[in-house]
This record gives sequence, C-alpha cells and structure tokens, in this order.
Amino acid sequence: MLLSVIGTPTFYNCNTNSTDREMTTLLFLLRCVELGIALSELDLLTVGLVNDMFTEKLNDDFKYNKLATQDDFDKF
Repeated sequence: MLLSVIGTPTFYNCNTNSTDREMTTLLFLLRCVELGIALSELDLLTVGLVNDMFTEKLNDDFKYNKLATQDDFDKF
C-alpha cells in the first residue's frame, strides 16, 4: 500500500532496516568496499548493479519458509 505524505511515498510492510539516506559518493564507495568490489572493477559496473548487489547481500540471511526444488523449477 502506497500512501503519499508531504510528497514522500511511504510503503507499508517494508523492511524495517530500510533507509531514506541520500546516495552520496562516500556511501556508494562504502557499499563497494562491503561487497569486495575493487576500484578497477567499477568501470565494468553501473551504480544500479552495485545497489542491486548490496540489496541481495542484505537478503542473504533471510530465512524462507520454503525453498524451490528442482521439480518446482521444472514445473515453472
């Protein structure tokens, strides 16, 4: 559910660890360091890809109720 309050969208049932922090160069470089991305590798990556990688890293510890099996993938 999306509710607009003073022009800023608010999402309900979202991750409580989310932040509205502005993406700065320092924050971007910190995320790169946390992901183990070398400065020389940044020529090959976009900002969006690094953000996606960071999001997936945060989801690594999430415990799913059910994991897909090979049979589930075959049915898909």
